[in-house]
Amino acid sequence: MAEAYIVDAVRTAGGKRAGKLAGWHPADMAGATLDALLDRSGIDPAAIEDVIMGCVSQGGEQGYHIGRGAVLASRLPTSVPAVSIDRQCGSSQQAVQFAAQAILSGTQDVVIASGVESMTRVPMGSTAGLFAKAGLGMPKSPRQEERFPGIEFSQFLGAEMMASKYGFTRAELDAHALESHRRAAAATARGDFAAEVVPLAIGTPEDPALHLIDEGIRADATLEGIGAVKLLKEGGVITAANASQICDGASAALIVSARALKEHGLTPIGRIHNLTVTGGDPVIMLEEPLFATDRALKRAGMRIEDIDLYEVNEAFAPVPLAWVRHVGADPERLNVNGGAIALGHPLGASGTKLLATLIHALGVRRKRYGLQTMCEAGGLANVTIVERL
Repeated sequence: MAEAYIVDAVRTAGGKRAGKLAGWHPADMAGATLDALLDRSGIDPAAIEDVIMGCVSQGGEQGYHIGRGAVLASRLPTSVPAVSIDRQCGSSQQAVQFAAQAILSGTQDVVIASGVESMTRVPMGSTAGLFAKAGLGMPKSPRQEERFPGIEFSQFLGAEMMASKYGFTRAELDAHALESHRRAAAATARGDFAAEVVPLAIGTPEDPALHLIDEGIRADATLEGIGAVKLLKEGGVITAANASQICDGASAALIVSARALKEHGLTPIGRIHNLTVTGGDPVIMLEEPLFATDRALKRAGMRIEDIDLYEVNEAFAPVPLAWVRHVGADPERLNVNGGAIALGHPLGASGTKLLATLIHALGVRRKRYGLQTMCEAGGLANVTIVERL
């Protein structure tokens, strides 16, 4: 039976909005992660058969085919093709799925799955907003309006709906946010992210420096401070402090076949065990990871108890909290090194970012199976189960 192996997975440390990575063009930032995979694996750059790159806001500096732009900004030869994909926040997790499917089908043997998002240089929502300002229309079509009359598809409203449905209080969400910062700070202090982070130069020739540490972590965070942040909606429970941080970043993973391992002398660190994607309610929007996980576990013939670590994207605190409750998961295995509330959520880069964190955390803790899942706009969700080798 064909297998898809993970040779390596890397990411940049997250940059805050207008922060340390603001000076990096997204194509160059993504190209740096591609180069890192080449350096770390030692593979011949010409052996790469495709680059699949996730990105949500594909306009401006992320327009005109950002995947190909990243290849042209890297050391990969121009003979290496690329494709840019958008499955919203799950874009680069879907890139992993497409890469693994290419390997499993025998179509290709060496594929890079990757993602990038500079939320500083291409702000979230700008691709739709700028078109609207130019009088070129909005994404919701007349037929969608007939099916969902008067409904605004909003992740913020969806987060409030989830909190209400599952009965989470502001205090519970804030406590989860604080734990995310604590775990991220502890992981940073232990050096747990060192093996996955690609250094990026952020200084000047006169004052050189490298970006190595996620900029959004607040080691001094307190419940009082988190609780003082104003609500996004009057009478609601969601705030900027219990939601993911706007973030700049890029990430990438090298996925290969058994034949490629032998031909190129590569040593795998993981294996793709299951790939699942599902669609659900586009209004509550963020709930689908719960049901996608049910399906993934069933298809894999596993129980949640068989999974050693889980990475559930912290788009908003109700998502991982509801996921733990629904699937009966152990909260001590959830986002053990913190989540997007502390580390940031660079949209199209988050899928391979979480994969990098998960596969390396499994290695550090000498564990076997990991599961990652992502809520995505439109009521979508990806689930990937990996085995650490």
